[in-house]
Amino acid sequence: MGDGDGWAQCDLGHRHWGRYGAAGLLAFHREPAGGLYILLQQRAWWGSGGGTWGMFGGGRHSHEDAVTAALRETSEECTLDLTGVRVHGFTLDDHGGGWGFTTVIASVASLQDVRPASMETRDASWVPATEVTGLRLFAPFEATWLKLSSAMSRLVLVVDAANVMGSRPDGWWRDRAGAAERLRDQLVPLADSGVTGLPEGVLPYDRCFPEVMLVVEGAARNVVGTEGVRVVAAKGSGDDAIVDLVAASEPDATYLVVTADRELRARCEAEGATVTGPGWLLDRLG
Repeated sequence: MGDGDGWAQCDLGHRHWGRYGAAGLLAFHREPAGGLYILLQQRAWWGSGGGTWGMFGGGRHSHEDAVTAALRETSEECTLDLTGVRVHGFTLDDHGGGWGFTTVIASVASLQDVRPASMETRDASWVPATEVTGLRLFAPFEATWLKLSSAMSRLVLVVDAANVMGSRPDGWWRDRAGAAERLRDQLVPLADSGVTGLPEGVLPYDRCFPEVMLVVEGAARNVVGTEGVRVVAAKGSGDDAIVDLVAASEPDATYLVVTADRELRARCEAEGATVTGPGWLLDRLG
């Protein structure tokens, strides 16, 4: 038992389990050929929504963030090995009155054999995404599935170092390598703390934990990566290196390129990437 166990009333007049809100884990696995599977829980017959399918989750405790709560609840309800879970972001369904349900979206590298681990779980199964709507779904999950189904992806943030540095009058031209290192270090917290306010049409996350790639060229080519930021040294043109990255996209990746270069924007968009300007990134670097 924790201090979050108990009922709460939201501004919509609904009664919910979880005094401090609730959180659930929507885990997915995408095969190399693109096939997508979702891990779902069949709820015990004796509970709310008995026999229906939805995500693993439950009430948050006062000291927990949403990701911690979702992972804890999942570990209590099934045998999923959490060491292989990679969190990509979360969405919040805010009911008002201090109550909301946070869906934490994460991927796993393989279709683990997952079994029930508590009386709350009747069954656990990896369900092809195309077959989810054919199940008898837990009503709150069914109401959000359409939005969530478009979020099964990891965000790769590709930063055009030369272009972003050029947007700031901070003397970068006197020491391009030093300026690139400063930009690299500023990017580090994005992978850990996350990014909010993604450009429209990218992914429906309220907060996203991206993979960050910084593409450098010329005098900044010797800058090395660090934890949380992969530095890609262009052998020739930085623009060409960025296009090569997004053109070699993987089935489970969504690419967001940061640049103000119009020609590069057009080339990246032709490869299916979304492009935003340096201002969007600089706002998030504080």
